[in-house]
Amino acid sequence: MSEELKDLRIESSPQIRHKDTTSKIMWAVIIALLPSGIWGVINFGWYSLVVIAVSIITAVALEYLFCRVLDKGSLLDGSAILTGLLVAYNMPPNVVLYVPIIATAFAIAVVKWSFGGLGANWINPALAGRAFVFFSWTGAMTTWTAPRSWAAISGASVDSVSSATMLSTVKTTLLDFSGTVDGPAQLLIDQGYLVSNFAQNISSWFSGTLNWDISPIHVDLFLGNVSGCIGEVSALFLIIGGIALFKKKIITWQIPLSYIGVFTILVWIFGGLDYGTGYFSGDIWFHLFSGGLMLGALFMATDMVTSPTTPKGMIIFGAGAGFLTFLFRIYGSLPEGVSLAILLMNIFVPMIDRYIVPVRFGTKKKRGAA
Repeated sequence: MSEELKDLRIESSPQIRHKDTTSKIMWAVIIALLPSGIWGVINFGWYSLVVIAVSIITAVALEYLFCRVLDKGSLLDGSAILTGLLVAYNMPPNVVLYVPIIATAFAIAVVKWSFGGLGANWINPALAGRAFVFFSWTGAMTTWTAPRSWAAISGASVDSVSSATMLSTVKTTLLDFSGTVDGPAQLLIDQGYLVSNFAQNISSWFSGTLNWDISPIHVDLFLGNVSGCIGEVSALFLIIGGIALFKKKIITWQIPLSYIGVFTILVWIFGGLDYGTGYFSGDIWFHLFSGGLMLGALFMATDMVTSPTTPKGMIIFGAGAGFLTFLFRIYGSLPEGVSLAILLMNIFVPMIDRYIVPVRFGTKKKRGAA
């Protein structure tokens, strides 16, 4: 054997390597999520930080236990911290601490490690943990804290201010609504839903200077000055984090764009029917910035393990999640539907990957073949 061949190593696929390790990707996502979490603590108070810390500690402790017992995996890859962080971001700010602990334990022990650890889970662990506690402790998961600024607006303590989310307020109001109103933002204003002074000033400036009719409800939703889960309220910071991940090529455009695009089109076409304004009159901005849509589309649906591997498959996955989110949110009994939509599409990923197969190099795809 020649000297050149002595050092030749034959390894199994994949032979193409990339400089981005699992650890680098996980920590990059964590960093991209930090601004929205910091805003959640500023918006709702220090107890939100306790919820985040408890979730992360629970995730890391269980991850360490399974790594030691099963002698596999690594605590330093950041995946456990990311799971704990995402679980906390999907929690109400004032939730009792046993709820995020149980949600995180379910995510790590049942969803992740019972299937073999990182890369083997078939649904998103954080969303599965949230869904588990949502249907088990619904009351704790639907009790909300008002933003701190509401106290200054109302002249009362935050605890005495109604803190229902905008989506839940709209859903409840529509049950007895009859007539015509210019979309959910106007409906909330008519119901006396509080908006910040800053949002009112921004709305007035756009109206007076640029002649753009922007509701203060939209401004508060975009900035995150509303009730909701700790890490989902600020669309602005989530979009900034998503752009950072896109620029680092950790996520691609297919899932977020198809998810948000299909959802937006359906809301525009059908979203105005409940308000008496007819087709093609839905309030797009309200639904884009409310609830967990941005967190779900940019950080949860794009999970590499539980999303399709091909670009076409990603588009189908995102489109399906967008359709289901629209269906659950507009016509379902619950005000939100992002978590369930993504979890249901996770189930379809193996089928999508099976039938959306790229053509092998040097061959042609047969007509009618999967």
